[in-house]
Amino acid sequence: MNSRIKELNDSPVKDGNFVLYWMQASQRTEYNHALEYAITQSNKLNRPLLVFFGLTDSYPEANERHYYFMLEGLKEVQRSLEEKGIKMIIQHISPEIGVIKLAKLASMIVVDRGYTRAERIWRRYVGKNVSCPLVQVETNVIVPVEVASQKEEYSAATFRPKIKKNVERFLKPLEKNNKTTKELKTEFASFDITQTNEAVSKLNVDRSVKRVKKFSGGTTEAKNYLKEFIENKLDSYNENKNDPTKNAL
Repeated sequence: MNSRIKELNDSPVKDGNFVLYWMQASQRTEYNHALEYAITQSNKLNRPLLVFFGLTDSYPEANERHYYFMLEGLKEVQRSLEEKGIKMIIQHISPEIGVIKLAKLASMIVVDRGYTRAERIWRRYVGKNVSCPLVQVETNVIVPVEVASQKEEYSAATFRPKIKKNVERFLKPLEKNNKTTKELKTEFASFDITQTNEAVSKLNVDRSVKRVKKFSGGTTEAKNYLKEFIENKLDSYNENKNDPTKNAL
C-alpha cells in the first residue's frame, strides 16, 4: 500500500471536524485503495469521513453523453457509501475550489490519483492552498506508475516486462474497512443527482453529443458486462479478439 501513497504537501494534521476524501478519478466503492485509506485514517483520528465529488461543467472535451454516464455511476456510489454509514456530497463546482472550501474544516484530505492534465493541475493547486495534509492514493492501476517505470517509455516492448515483474506483488485482494467509527452530523449542501435527466439539465455542458440509452454507468452494469463476457465470449476471445465483426470483446 505504501507504494501507492504520496503526500502532495507538507502540512500537519489539523484538529478538524472530519477526514475528507476527495473522490474524483476513482468513482467507485469497490477495490478503491483511496477510500479504504481514508476510512482507516478517519478511524485512526477518531473523526467521521466525508466524501466529496466536484462536478465541473468544463472538463476538457466532455459532453452530455459523458455526464449522463458519470452521474448514473455516482448515484450507485452515493447509495453504496450510505450503506457504509458514510456521507457523500456532490457539489456543482470546480473540484479544486470545492475541496479548498471544505478543507477549512478538515483534519486531512485524501485524494485518488488522476492522470490527465486537468486532474494534475487540480491536485497541485489544492496542495498549495490548504493548511491540512493532502495525501494521494493511487488506485486506478494495478502497478503504480512510478513503480512500473521512473522514465518516459517509448515502446510497449520495453515497458511490458517492467509491468510483468511487479504484477504479482500488487495483484492482491484489498483489505476492506466496512465503516467509519464516527458519524458525521454536520449538514452540507449537495447537488441532487437522484433524477439524472433533471440533474444533467441543470449543467452548462456541451449538448452536441446525446446520451446513449443502451449503456448505463455504474459498478453493477460493469459487472453485468463482465459476467456476460465470461459466460459467452471468453472461450472464443483468443481466436476472435482482433475481428470486430465477431462481437468477441
